[in-house]
Amino acid sequence: MNNINKILKIWHTHFKDEKNQYTEFEPSDIEYFVGCMLYNHFNFLYALDTMKTMDLSYDFLQYCGDKEYETIRKLIGEINLADEKDKIIFLQDFIKYAQKIYTDDELYLINRLSYHVQSLADRYENDIKSKQVIFKIPTKNQNPLI
Repeated sequence: MNNINKILKIWHTHFKDEKNQYTEFEPSDIEYFVGCMLYNHFNFLYALDTMKTMDLSYDFLQYCGDKEYETIRKLIGEINLADEKDKIIFLQDFIKYAQKIYTDDELYLINRLSYHVQSLADRYENDIKSKQVIFKIPTKNQNPLI
């Protein structure tokens, strides 16, 4: 978590300056974006093909600072976990941390990421290799991402 703390400090400091903020910027965007970077970095075996690259905000990328982004990309690259389960737990713990520091109104993107990671964890735990995303209304007990 040392690298994560450095990353959060860099970007929270960068975005404190309003000139670095885009129109609909929320501080929770930082944790969401870091979560997406971790998701991509870990390259999960049980990720759906359509989810292997989480949608990264164009606005965030435009305003996050070139120098800051390169530093953070290197710090993310230093986080090396060999076991798939450890990667999932690391990302889930990061998401839980973020969920504790923001209000419900600020958690939309982080909760969306949490849903994807929980689906990934479910597939891992049940050794389910996903083949497709099912675009239909699921039953209450059916995960539409399996």
